[in-house]
Amino acid sequence: MRRTLVRIALVLIGLLAAVAIYAYQQVTSLDVERVTDDVHVLYGLGGNVGVLATGRGAVIVDSMTFRMQGAHIREVAEKVGRGPIQAIINTHYHRDHTHGNPAFAAGTKVWATQRTRDYLLHFDAPYWEGDAAGTLPNQIFDDVHELSVGGKTIRLQHLGRGHTGGDLVVLFVEDRVLHTGDLVFNGRYPNIDLEAGGSVREWIETLDRVMALDFDRVIPGHGPVTDREGIRAFQRFLRELWTLAEQGAREGKSLKETLALPGLTADAGYREIAVPFVFRLDRDFVIRRAWEEATGAVTAADVPVSPVH
Repeated sequence: MRRTLVRIALVLIGLLAAVAIYAYQQVTSLDVERVTDDVHVLYGLGGNVGVLATGRGAVIVDSMTFRMQGAHIREVAEKVGRGPIQAIINTHYHRDHTHGNPAFAAGTKVWATQRTRDYLLHFDAPYWEGDAAGTLPNQIFDDVHELSVGGKTIRLQHLGRGHTGGDLVVLFVEDRVLHTGDLVFNGRYPNIDLEAGGSVREWIETLDRVMALDFDRVIPGHGPVTDREGIRAFQRFLRELWTLAEQGAREGKSLKETLALPGLTADAGYREIAVPFVFRLDRDFVIRRAWEEATGAVTAADVPVSPVH
């Protein structure tokens, strides 16, 4: 009996060690892809990071999930961006796009919409206490703001609700590359943050405004680099999803009944995004969120609106 318990304990220790090694590899691993001569995308555990090389150094879009990742992102960005970090842009408030910020120097210019800063302080306040407060968004705007850094033009725009109520897109003007943050998931099931102002119905119209911008390549929040057709494909998925949810609401169907409805086909080949025992973004998740919006089962949290800094 004692030997059996020892063997079980050793197996458990081995499994825990394997999980720890896998987790460490995921957190410390970054894949780098060149989009243009001056734009790169970094893939890892979290949202895609855009890096723009300018005549003065690097501008980055988002910072992934952990401070350790932020340190690695900083190292890689300064190399491919040919100089020190000039600014961080946070497309929205979720931790897989912002929690790497504290790895950068306190006082670094961090751009975001006012609504994103408000969401950070409302939903995620404990993380931003202490030294992390030095990399909260400190350069705030509402609708449109244009930066000029080292001969490069960077246009930041909030075009409406979608993934959250505060999403922005980043246009690297000279390179004709658009970083959409999580307004676009390429081949992945999206998160739909109704509590923070997200909306499937309005997301579709927001993407119409995104498509009116002048760009060729697209860095999505999750999934591989794409183009205009990638946005159109994601928009078709959202239209089908909303049509399905509206039908369920109109006919008074339960969530279970709505999940069984036909009509959602544009997600063929989509991959789920999941962290075991934490969350899972899959087909059932997106239908549930759309049904909750269509039936009014979930409404946005009452987040105080701050004046723009």
